[in-house]
Amino acid sequence: MTFTTRGALVFAAAFALAMPVSAGETPKRGGTLTFMIPADSPPTFDAHREETYATIHSAAPFYSTLIHVDPNDPSVTGPLVCDLCTEMPQPTDGGKTYTFKIRQGVKFHDGTPLTSADVLASWNKIIFPPEGVASARQSNFVMVDKTDAPDPSTIVFKLKFATDAFLPALADPYAWIYSKAKLDKDIHWYEKNIEGSGPFKFVSYDTGQSIKGERNPDYYHKGLPYLDGFVGIYADKQVTRVDAIRSDRAQIEFRGFPPSVRDELVGALGDQITVQTGDWNCGGVLTINHKKKPFDDVRVRRALTLAIDRWGSGPEMSKIAIVRTVGGITFPGSPLAATKEELQQLAGYWPDIEKSRAEARRLLKEAGAENLTFELNNRTVDQPYKYYGIWAVDQWSKIGVKVTQKVMPTGPWFQAMRDGNFDITTEGNCQNVVNPLADVGKYLPHTVSPSNYGYFDDPQEVEIYEKLLRELDKTKQRALLRQLEKRVLDDQAHAIYLLWWQRIVPHRSYVKGWKISPSHYLNQDLATVWLDK
Repeated sequence: MTFTTRGALVFAAAFALAMPVSAGETPKRGGTLTFMIPADSPPTFDAHREETYATIHSAAPFYSTLIHVDPNDPSVTGPLVCDLCTEMPQPTDGGKTYTFKIRQGVKFHDGTPLTSADVLASWNKIIFPPEGVASARQSNFVMVDKTDAPDPSTIVFKLKFATDAFLPALADPYAWIYSKAKLDKDIHWYEKNIEGSGPFKFVSYDTGQSIKGERNPDYYHKGLPYLDGFVGIYADKQVTRVDAIRSDRAQIEFRGFPPSVRDELVGALGDQITVQTGDWNCGGVLTINHKKKPFDDVRVRRALTLAIDRWGSGPEMSKIAIVRTVGGITFPGSPLAATKEELQQLAGYWPDIEKSRAEARRLLKEAGAENLTFELNNRTVDQPYKYYGIWAVDQWSKIGVKVTQKVMPTGPWFQAMRDGNFDITTEGNCQNVVNPLADVGKYLPHTVSPSNYGYFDDPQEVEIYEKLLRELDKTKQRALLRQLEKRVLDDQAHAIYLLWWQRIVPHRSYVKGWKISPSHYLNQDLATVWLDK
């Protein structure tokens, strides 16, 4: 194939992005969607506990949430709409009380009725987890004072203070509604079992192989879902997933592929492939274990971030990996994000990389760590973890630091972070609904944010964050975010931010009714997906 023809095909696929996925088309019923899940298996099925897409892509179709992003407009500015509630409420009490009415007649897949008691129990598990129960997004709800279910059709959230962060946080796609009866018997039941009220009912799960669901005929959104069922196939190797889509053994992988795969599939299949793409509310982070020496020394942490050439490497990395944009801790597509000029004032973002690396070497020598060696924990997921790991190791070698990688499957990788059994580890800071005030909660101390595995204390950082949450003026919010960002990335170097991601999803053109969002966690219940064949 000539370059001209290949380029034309890529352009044609890209042009399709501007067109509504199913504009003017009548959805067809029936068929089974087969999609690839780029992981070996989910660590558990409890979405309240987990942070990985492996759990969401496996089991989101089985569950309901209170509210969610509009599946017809899952963009950065798209509206939040009801799932289990009847209408989006207007807050009362000066913005501190939210009252939701719950749909009547909703049933769990075992036939038991779903009431506000189940919604309350689920949210209490997320916001106020009992001792020994992990809640990955608990820190997003520090503004919540108490919850209540005064009757079977009502749930009330009372906040400590009014904040712009609450409602987007409530639309978290991990906030699945569980049965209170099952939680009362065993609060860990959902880690190994599936029972929801969503558009699909659980059929089977073969560890490391596949997960299957079938249409829920009693789904409360009448007329949905369109599919008879779905099959999710686990494959942590990219070549396996690409071959499956090329041969039509699978129709889509929802997480995203690098540019080279997009070009390969479009070049091979032409208009049989549709490509959807967009900015990704997801970025690469290197988490430093502050409990391990010499990483308890801020000079060492700053040296490690100063060594990385983000401005010089970003464009080249974007050609081979699902990464693209240099940014700080706030989604680059948000008006609250740092400008390039603001970023260049931070350690690791200086425009002169040689000056930056000279300072890194000076700091290591001053800290007595000029011969630093350590192990980098990484995940067995090619994109972008493999590339992040290779890149970081190479960058650190420029200042004389020797690093080896320890690559692990998803489950053990997460467990090592939870156990504090690592020096530095790769992570994906992947958020869902773009919510800058809550999204930066990831960087708070572990005692405040259980999903932060840096194991440090920083009362000053927490104080800045508390002010940020309470601030309703956008200009002042932005100024506080810059303070927090400098504290996290520069003054204390609690974390090393790498590059924000680009989401590229090529799929079989007969897959309709699914629209890309800024997050691979959103719009994954498959209720609106249909097959035009």
